[in-house]
Amino acid sequence: MPLKNYGVLKGRAFDRIKATAQNEHFQILINRNNNPHRIAINTKSSLEPSQVLYYAVDNFTHEILDAISQADLPSGFTTVPSRAGTLALDFVRRNLFDAKLMVPLPSRGPADNDDLNDRLDFFVQQAIQDPSASVYAFGEHWPADGVPQGPDKYFPEITHSTGIHDIHMNQGNPLGRFYGDNGIWQDGGLLFHYASRNRWAAVFTAFQSQSFHTDERGNPKPIDPPIGESSAVSIIAALVNPSGDDTRKEFLILLNKSDQAVDLSGWQIVDKNNKKDTLSNQTIAATSTLRINLSGQGAQLSNKGGNITLLDKNGVKITGVSYTSQDAEASGFLVKF
Repeated sequence: MPLKNYGVLKGRAFDRIKATAQNEHFQILINRNNNPHRIAINTKSSLEPSQVLYYAVDNFTHEILDAISQADLPSGFTTVPSRAGTLALDFVRRNLFDAKLMVPLPSRGPADNDDLNDRLDFFVQQAIQDPSASVYAFGEHWPADGVPQGPDKYFPEITHSTGIHDIHMNQGNPLGRFYGDNGIWQDGGLLFHYASRNRWAAVFTAFQSQSFHTDERGNPKPIDPPIGESSAVSIIAALVNPSGDDTRKEFLILLNKSDQAVDLSGWQIVDKNNKKDTLSNQTIAATSTLRINLSGQGAQLSNKGGNITLLDKNGVKITGVSYTSQDAEASGFLVKF
């Protein structure tokens, strides 16, 4: 079954313990002396290949940040419903980053900045040293059953061990030990907000055994990822905030960079709330652009930030983009991706 108690832990970082051969988790102490929690981050996979996929950015911009700011979360753990339109993370559906940019890293290495321990420590140390910094950890909270546990074995000041784990992708697992953990809108991740600089950083991890093409249960799709002409189609711009009434004035501009025309019949445009427009009788010519007008009844482009995903007729994600409320501020102007 999917994660039992998905949500986000917010707080100050006070200490950390790097992963070791005995325990392949990077541990972070959050909220010392004030509802303390531990964050446990996998640095090695128990399935081969064992190196964890990693992506990070130290100047992160995304509509999720607008949503977090609007939510004004309290310190501590907040349950998040695993569905579109909430704070939930989904690596496939929320267009948080380009999965092709993830790189495999060992848990530990002989040099500086050559392993996952070092990369995580880079961000965590900044958060520890900056009193204005807040950490947002997405994953599964423990104890799931609410039964008090004994002192935490890593940070004994947590008198009843509590924290958050599964700080990684939680869908696309193959048949086997972790297949039952699959679900959508329940991925893990780390966000760091340095309030004094009004700057955000993000760290996302996944396992090489996981698939980035998943069905509505989070299970791997039994089809190959898109190849050929269809994978050459991208979203290059959108009119998110038309002048005057938005109804039926929003549109996308697609680019086909290949030398073959692509039939878009049955393709879908999906917004951040999982509302969809289905295309019919439309073809994008070779090496050309195509304007797609939204119907106003399906996908809608929120001025408060959002994401736009393009699926082929088999429901396979071709591409996806995101934009912030700031991107959409100027009425009548295109948002360029």
